[in-house]
Amino acid sequence: MTSSPKIGAHVSIRGGYGQAARFAWESGATCFQYFPKNPRSLRVKPLDKRDASSCAAFCREKGMVSIAHTPYPTNLAAASEGATPRPVMVASLLNDLEIAEACGSLGIVVHFGHFSGTEPLQGYQNIIQCINDTLKSWDGQAKLLIENQAGNHGKEGMTLEELVKIRELSRYPEKIGFCLDTCHAFAAGIWNPQHTGEFLQRGEALGYWPHLAAVHLNDSMYAFGLRKDRHAQIGKGCIGDAGLRTLLTAEPFGRTAIALETGKGPDGTHRQEIAAVRKWYEAEVQL
Repeated sequence: MTSSPKIGAHVSIRGGYGQAARFAWESGATCFQYFPKNPRSLRVKPLDKRDASSCAAFCREKGMVSIAHTPYPTNLAAASEGATPRPVMVASLLNDLEIAEACGSLGIVVHFGHFSGTEPLQGYQNIIQCINDTLKSWDGQAKLLIENQAGNHGKEGMTLEELVKIRELSRYPEKIGFCLDTCHAFAAGIWNPQHTGEFLQRGEALGYWPHLAAVHLNDSMYAFGLRKDRHAQIGKGCIGDAGLRTLLTAEPFGRTAIALETGKGPDGTHRQEIAAVRKWYEAEVQL
């Protein structure tokens, strides 16, 4: 049995960060995820300190937590030169960290990275260098939260071993945590719901779980190991309610922020799914 984590979903910041927090709370959430700026651009966004402070204050009052998600074009494996060179990535990541810190968020979720060259080793080196360049001047509490990948754009970032090793090889491991995407883990073939115990043991042996800060809770539209990243509503995909529940009620997840990235319900919120997931933990307490 585990303590109950914070549960919520991804929400829009169209009305501002403070409004995003209030919308999440009104839908029954105790956490939420948001894009700190345009999700399709790396352009630096000026920090609205008043709005961010409103978000942080509301979360403190309600006991909520939040996580930011970096824009889609973010790629830690980017080279120092190219279409989107590393300095652009670093500036964008620092901007995301600044906004997340001001909003009181746990950190910024960033995908592991995609290699474009023929030398995988260079891709890993690029990731480490980008992380080092970003974190060398970062002194805030918000962390860089590396997310596992499904394998739909390449084999990199599919295993817990890769994430743990990148953290170990960086100069600032204390500023780095992890975000586990359940659909990605299932699609990549590293988590079989029929053998969840083995997955938990592997994460423990690697030292992955102590640094897990956030979870993307998603079912999968496609079968195990197909490396297809398509989310399904909780309990309505190929993972299923029982598989997700067995994993998410395990001890390592009791201290995490769990954000749904599924489609909204008929009322435009994730209220029903959040309530259903929360019942997993209520049932555990009653046992």
